[in-house]
Amino acid sequence: MRVVVTGATGLIGTAVVRALRARGDEVVALSRDPERARAVLAAGVEAHPWPDPKQAPPPPAALEGADGVIHLLGEPIAQRWTHDAKREILDSRVLGTRSLVTGLRALPEDRRPARLVSQSATGYYGARDGEALDERAPAGDDFLAAVAAAWEHEAAAIASEMRVVTARTGVVLAAGGGALAKMLPAFRLGVGGPVAGGRQYVPWIHRDDVVGGLLLCLDDARAVGPINLTAPRPVTNAELSRALGRVLHRPAALPVPGPAVRLLYGEMASTVLTGQRAVPTRLTELGYEFRFADVEAALRDALSGA
Repeated sequence: MRVVVTGATGLIGTAVVRALRARGDEVVALSRDPERARAVLAAGVEAHPWPDPKQAPPPPAALEGADGVIHLLGEPIAQRWTHDAKREILDSRVLGTRSLVTGLRALPEDRRPARLVSQSATGYYGARDGEALDERAPAGDDFLAAVAAAWEHEAAAIASEMRVVTARTGVVLAAGGGALAKMLPAFRLGVGGPVAGGRQYVPWIHRDDVVGGLLLCLDDARAVGPINLTAPRPVTNAELSRALGRVLHRPAALPVPGPAVRLLYGEMASTVLTGQRAVPTRLTELGYEFRFADVEAALRDALSGA
């Protein structure tokens, strides 16, 4: 299979590219800096320039004749949300996906990829306390929910012409970046603990299962529409903190007050202070077998080489 990957040099993208190459697929990376992409990614990856995803579609030569696209491009969420940062978080996803769809639609039908797996996020559901949320749950009404809904809308614009999956990914556990990398310094010093009471749910997932879920969505013709990429047993922030403390052999009981988190992160603190109890109903129905269903085992594996 020939697969185009956007966001190929990111935390998830590099792992997706490795998995595709390991099973013998041809990989085409779309990148603002193709030379860097070639240096970062495995040998044999074909890299094409996509200088400004918000303004123009990818080069036709990168897309034409591919079997599928895995679209992971987006500005990082974990930063202080200034006005400009929020605009970039939104535009990188919405305009970037719109440009990709424009490029796909411009291809001759017999040269167009048959499937698009487009990243989304469990932030789609907004802050929902302990309510179990599968793919039928409606969108929330906060900033990230609005971003995810608009992001998915752009991908769905081509759903009548190719199979489209929107992968609502949870909090990815990987030592190299994301939420876990931000938690580690405090926990390693023994000053980590539950945030704002710790009752909010964390829709976690090990990076290996993100990759496995994305490949299933790429391969399985039954995969259509929104699919939650989350572990089958979501945990509260307090449970995650205790598990991380056990893995690191450090105390993890020092509470972190909500106002301190807001002072540190501003509006972005809402992603830590609230959560979603998202469950992978569709992924389970499709027969996906999780490598990591237990959060402590997932943390232990993610940190085994860190």
